[in-house]
Amino acid sequence: MALNDQSTDQALLDAEHELWTTSFSYIKSMAVKAALDLGLADAIDHHGGAATLPQIVDKVKVHPSKVPCLRRLMRVLTVSGVFSIQQRQNVVPPAIAKGNGAATANGNGAATSNGNGVATANGNSTTTTNGTGVATSNGNSTTTTNGNGAATTNCTDTAVEPLYALTPVSRLLVGSRNLVSMMSMILDPTFVTPFLGIGAWFEHALPDPCIFRQQHGVALWKMAEKDPAFDALINDAMVSDSSFIMEIAIRECGEVFQGVTSLMDVAGGLGAASQVISKAFPGMECTVVDLGHVVAKAPTGTAVKYVVGDMFESVPPADAVFIKVRLDVFRLANF
Repeated sequence: MALNDQSTDQALLDAEHELWTTSFSYIKSMAVKAALDLGLADAIDHHGGAATLPQIVDKVKVHPSKVPCLRRLMRVLTVSGVFSIQQRQNVVPPAIAKGNGAATANGNGAATSNGNGVATANGNSTTTTNGTGVATSNGNSTTTTNGNGAATTNCTDTAVEPLYALTPVSRLLVGSRNLVSMMSMILDPTFVTPFLGIGAWFEHALPDPCIFRQQHGVALWKMAEKDPAFDALINDAMVSDSSFIMEIAIRECGEVFQGVTSLMDVAGGLGAASQVISKAFPGMECTVVDLGHVVAKAPTGTAVKYVVGDMFESVPPADAVFIKVRLDVFRLANF
């Protein structure tokens, strides 16, 4: 028997909970992907950083029949810390009596009596009487009587919507320096699908193709060279990440670049990192070396130079060599 007979029921339940949590952890990633695809962070940002679900729906492409499902998606994203949720409090309106009428508001209701009517509002309802009528509203309803009639309404159709707000995490998905492109690349099916075949990869003897090539039949960089859309996906992601992280790096540890007159940015892509460095240190000559199809798309009219080359063959000389991505990432690419 695999289970330990000495394990307590609580220990077994805790272990099962951990197993379920680990196995379903991909749901959090897919929820983030859905948020990126729908532009949920932008929709909330449009309303000043906090918005109700109807306000979000008004700014994104969601079929009306899927609005309840969107609420469930928002619940996953709030539990994950991507967004936060704020329960709003109703403002308690006054009870107004005009003439000889009587008006009573209980809870957050609004009651108005015009003439000799009696108006009572219970809960979050709104009640108005005109004339000598009697009107009572219970719940979140709205009731109006004109003349001498009597009306009672019970319903809950205007519940107050909670506010979904941006958090430090989702604020990285809005604005000019957002990380949407980087997250979109990480969560793209082209990158995700190969990891489903890791188990099968271990069954084959070395030398063996990497898991990316096993899935797609071509190495990652070869696909980028042949597929313009995939190449753009990678380049946009690298620019997004480099622009974000390098500005922080310069602020926090810019002294490491002091005294460097020439810098070689190895596999620097479109040169986003070098652009930040060059701007901070105008006297430094920054050069990016990368593959031909990458350099062909490099921006022009900047202080950064671009050279075609392969880092695994040779690196042009300079005072310092700069590699933003850790070397083990290249090992992962070959995995």
